[in-house]
Amino acid sequence: EKPDIYSVEIHGTKDLKKEDLGNEKENYKDLKGDKCKGKKTEDLKKELDLDDHKLSSEELEEKYGSSIIKGLTSARAAEVLARDGPNTLTPPKSTPEIVKFLRQMIGGFSILLWFGTILCWIAFGILFAQGKAGAWDQLYLGVVLALVVILTGIFAYYQEAKSTNIMASFKKMIPQQALVLRDSEKKEISADQLVVGDIVEIKGGDRIPADIRILSSQGCKVDNSSLTGESEPQSRSCEFTHENPLETKNIAFYSTTCLEGTITGMVINTGDRTIIGRIASLASGVGNEKTPIALEIEHFVHIVAGVAISIGVIFFIIAISMGYEVLHSIIFLIGIIVANVPEGLLATVTVSLSLTAKRMAKKNCLVKNLEAVETLGSTSIICSDKTGTLTQNRMTVAHLWFDQQIYSADTSENQTTQTFDQTSGTWAALSKIVSLCNRAEFRPGQEELPIMKRIVVGDASETALLKFSEVVLGDVLEIRKKNRKVAEIPFNSTNKFQLSIHETDDPNDKRFLLVMKGAPERILERCSTIMIDGKEEPLDAEKAEAFQTAYMELGGMGERVLGFCHLYLPEQEFPDTYPFDTDSMNFPTSNLCFIGLMSMIDPPRSTVPDAVMKCRSAGIKVIMVTGDHPITAKAIAKSVGIISATSETVEDIAKRLNIPVEVVDKREARAAVINGMELKDMTSEQLDEILRNHSEIVFARTSPQQKLIIVEGCQRQNAVVAVTGDGVNDSPALKKADIGIAMGIAGSDAAKNAADMVLLDDNFASIVTGVEEGRLIFDNLKKTIAYTLTKNIAELCPFLIYIMASVPLPIGTITILFIDLGTDIIPSVALAYEKAESDIMKRKPRHKKKDRLVNQELAVYSYLQIGILQSIGAFLTYFTVYAEQGWLPSQLLHIRVDWEDLHRGDLEDSYGQQWTFSQRQYLEWTGYTAFFVSITIEQVADLIIRKTRRNSIFQQGLF
Repeated sequence: EKPDIYSVEIHGTKDLKKEDLGNEKENYKDLKGDKCKGKKTEDLKKELDLDDHKLSSEELEEKYGSSIIKGLTSARAAEVLARDGPNTLTPPKSTPEIVKFLRQMIGGFSILLWFGTILCWIAFGILFAQGKAGAWDQLYLGVVLALVVILTGIFAYYQEAKSTNIMASFKKMIPQQALVLRDSEKKEISADQLVVGDIVEIKGGDRIPADIRILSSQGCKVDNSSLTGESEPQSRSCEFTHENPLETKNIAFYSTTCLEGTITGMVINTGDRTIIGRIASLASGVGNEKTPIALEIEHFVHIVAGVAISIGVIFFIIAISMGYEVLHSIIFLIGIIVANVPEGLLATVTVSLSLTAKRMAKKNCLVKNLEAVETLGSTSIICSDKTGTLTQNRMTVAHLWFDQQIYSADTSENQTTQTFDQTSGTWAALSKIVSLCNRAEFRPGQEELPIMKRIVVGDASETALLKFSEVVLGDVLEIRKKNRKVAEIPFNSTNKFQLSIHETDDPNDKRFLLVMKGAPERILERCSTIMIDGKEEPLDAEKAEAFQTAYMELGGMGERVLGFCHLYLPEQEFPDTYPFDTDSMNFPTSNLCFIGLMSMIDPPRSTVPDAVMKCRSAGIKVIMVTGDHPITAKAIAKSVGIISATSETVEDIAKRLNIPVEVVDKREARAAVINGMELKDMTSEQLDEILRNHSEIVFARTSPQQKLIIVEGCQRQNAVVAVTGDGVNDSPALKKADIGIAMGIAGSDAAKNAADMVLLDDNFASIVTGVEEGRLIFDNLKKTIAYTLTKNIAELCPFLIYIMASVPLPIGTITILFIDLGTDIIPSVALAYEKAESDIMKRKPRHKKKDRLVNQELAVYSYLQIGILQSIGAFLTYFTVYAEQGWLPSQLLHIRVDWEDLHRGDLEDSYGQQWTFSQRQYLEWTGYTAFFVSITIEQVADLIIRKTRRNSIFQQGLF
């Protein structure tokens, strides 16, 4: 059972949305009408309806009854607070621990064993009332069955015990204090007291205390990664820049972080009405699906119960028609039903799942819900997030362009060297700009760590450039010391460049060096020359065209491109005492010399392409669902093999044939890249058509609500869907999926709590390991069940013969328990350790409706073929033991009534010897032992038969 989501720890917009999805159903599940619940979840799934970003300041003041100059009055604030409630997220109702424990006690197999227990106790009552000898056996049997259920229930509960109370992480996420303007005064108040219409001030480092419409800002950047999946800091200003409230620059969202600058804004949403609040509600509004293995076990319980009751009733009728008393017949009925219950199987299945979970933990997959292990094996679609799962979640320099040539850089996880040509004078100039025009710094005290693992203070792009130059040039801080900085203009969204002026480390050159980096087109328009092979040449149309081609090519690969230029300032105009002023810019910023381009990308993890290939061969479709830009998403999808090299999208075909996109037959395209805006306008039928007709799909610029819709679309295709995610915005989809997989390192608490499995190393390749383990456990459970069911017939036949032929009881109920809970448990568990046969990763995923855990073939083979053989073998031993003591088989027929008569001391055997009751009982117990030993030995042979389902024992090997 998936845990409830109590908290949202925000890592950006992504997180925000996820959480919303989850909480809502929990909150409303106790209301009588399901309509309310369904309607509310459907409402939340719709995209955000908000127009505050389009309103002017005056319209905002009027809408919220506030004043930008004076703020709200305390009276008005108290009124709104009473109406809307505090600015906090409502935690969902949690499932009490006792309920979870009881679910373990009465779910699946357990219910069958409880049924057996009650029947045993009824039989004890009947026999005890009649003063019969075997009464106490029935009591013991009932007690043992009850103990089996309780112990395995405790074990399963312990295995799955997980914290559902995540309020602590909620509290971590929520900003504690806010600076607010009320009654014309600035006051520091607790953030939960904020109301709509409040004017708040936020500075760099603060968490945003509610959804805010920005009224004024200075150099503000926010981290929206948990909401939108964009790892780059997003600039914020008071301009209305986009119709979509999630994209416009004049809204800042609750629980995201202000990284730098300052904002003054008006609160437009609080608590559960914020974007994060909506995601949190959405996550709890999503119901938990039953795991495939739970359905299989339910199916199996129905089969076993059906067989047991059918045989029981048939023989009850036979017993009555043979003249047995009704009470006697009821005892037979109970005996037959109990003999059919596989007492040891519950323990075996739980132990097998636990063993696999432990094995997976060693491979960095932490399984929170034992049944999820098998679900992963039957997965047919994986919807994977991009950032951090398929990629490394860090910007890395991918390409360089200088001397009119594109060079590739090493983007692997642990770069030690870079192999491109470093002899050119242009590279010397470019490397100097990269090192100097950069504000990022390594945190001190990390000299021992590999460069790529060091922590950097600075934004993602500058971090990438710093690490790159540290790998290629060595000590960057030393280079900066030798080239002292005298002036600097940081990057801002208006200029779109960053500039600094330095003294140079050349003792013979007293000139200052001005270095600049920024958006390539802005940098180029400030240049009049370009450096080629270390020499400056005029920047003519031909060279500008070469720049444009390279820029388009790198941009088309989904990479973030930066341009670099420099200028040596003439010594006469700019002597060493010159007072540089960055406000008036008393230095040249045009006619510079263009040096080159560098492009960065969050590169794929090295293990992912191979993992995607394995998924392909295992018949699993991998769909990328990301909040990132379509071009970047497509580039990463191609590089990891989600879109294969030969596949084309509709746009690719249109480009190749030079025709409009509308004319192309969509079915010709194997691949599809769907934008969130397109998805918004699609009906569920159109989405189903895309999922059916395209084998390679990328969804880009998606919101958390859309992620949920995509998962539901996949489930409509009868697929078993696994979803990976790390942000709050993924939590609704994680909860809705058949198996939710959260990231252990980058994942937010909300995501981890919605998931069934956590990848401790955030690596997509670990999922493939999980799929393999899941398929293996299904195979091994099938072997275990087949092995366990076989001896059911050998345990059942003695009762049937006892009733039909009236022979002394061949095996007692307690002895049967010795087999089920003693000799059979270890071999059953041993089958869980069995290695995979052939290549289970080359098979198609199992169809959840057709490929059952227990099917007709398995039942017929276990019950009728091997089971009958075992019974014959056991009866052979039984009759041999009696014959050796003087009781030939013909003499045993119809002797039961006399045999069980306590007062009969002169019963004669085939040779005329007289037997007292105690002697007969001793012989009966010897018969039990003979029957027991026979079944045990036959089960050893059965174990060897069951060891493989496809291979021969010689291929697989005995050990």
